[in-house]
Amino acid sequence: MLIPTIDQIGGAERQVILLAKQLSSRGWQVTLIALSGNGANSTQVLEASGVHFLSLGMRKAWIDSRGWRRYLNWASRNKPEIVHAHLPHASWFARCVRLFSPARVQLDTIHTSNPGSIARRLLYRLTNQLTDCVTCVSNSVAQTAIESGLTTMEKSTVLYNGVDAWRQNPSTVGAVCNSSNPSSTRPFRWIAVGRLSPVKDYPTLLRAFANLPNHPCLLIVGSGPDHHALRNLVCQLQIEQRVHFTGFEANVQPLLSTADAFVLSSLWEGLPMGVLEAGSAGLPVVATDGKGTREAMVHGETGLIVPVGDHIALATAMGQVMSMTPSERQKWGIRGRQFVEEHFSLPVIVDQWERLYSRLLHQHTHPSRHA
Repeated sequence: MLIPTIDQIGGAERQVILLAKQLSSRGWQVTLIALSGNGANSTQVLEASGVHFLSLGMRKAWIDSRGWRRYLNWASRNKPEIVHAHLPHASWFARCVRLFSPARVQLDTIHTSNPGSIARRLLYRLTNQLTDCVTCVSNSVAQTAIESGLTTMEKSTVLYNGVDAWRQNPSTVGAVCNSSNPSSTRPFRWIAVGRLSPVKDYPTLLRAFANLPNHPCLLIVGSGPDHHALRNLVCQLQIEQRVHFTGFEANVQPLLSTADAFVLSSLWEGLPMGVLEAGSAGLPVVATDGKGTREAMVHGETGLIVPVGDHIALATAMGQVMSMTPSERQKWGIRGRQFVEEHFSLPVIVDQWERLYSRLLHQHTHPSRHA
């Protein structure tokens, strides 16, 4: 598996790590290759799960010749049968390096509904013949990818992200925050999970949060380039006593268990892992209507969906959830968990990956430079 880096973890990186670990546990020999970085804290987790990690140490994106040599040396020794790339730079690298290191099966995954720049689209089109299959993490991603020419209908297929089912007593789902410390005796607790980057549109969330009644609190889990700008905005809005930044957390489940509800303010999504994890934790969700979000939740049953970039609408929906009784929120939480278990259970998703890998291996019996 190839990915640009795992030094900074977002939804795509978490999904790749989960998939690699699951496949290793099922007997596959898995190596996770990063184009750059050193793997940060994830390398120990991978090695403990039997997943080998290699960094190509690239410093000039995917065209760094030193990284190409490192990969070709590794591939000549290990002769991988399947090369599975994630995110644009890793996909372009994997496709082009196939010209020099034939792989039996080459596939890549598109994780976002944003088609990107003209140059990105052109690179996908020019290298499309060098891959056997393009998977998309949601139907909305697939539709955008086909319409923008990133892939073709013949080569594309949809395979959802998967999440680990949260191991807890079903009777506590949706009530993790209300059982021991009723919300009437403490501030309402919101949680947001995701990289601190422009696509997550945290300014809209903070402006919405500043308009909420009864002084709730907000926990923002993640790291990224917008950290200082967001802290400055929090001070400008005079909500610094009620907004807390945790930085990156590898395991968000303990933090989800302290919250009453989850909120997402993204401009767009492929398939939001945060919403899936919140659903698994039994939390009602308020989310903006970025592409992919509607496939991760059910409006009016597991949460509320509002227009992108509208802090008034977001505040109204958040206020509606806060005004619900604990039992009403619990019902939404239970429905959310059931929805995630039915459609995004990690073991089921990994079964689908194994079937796809097996089908591609059956179709391509010999290493090939071209699809």
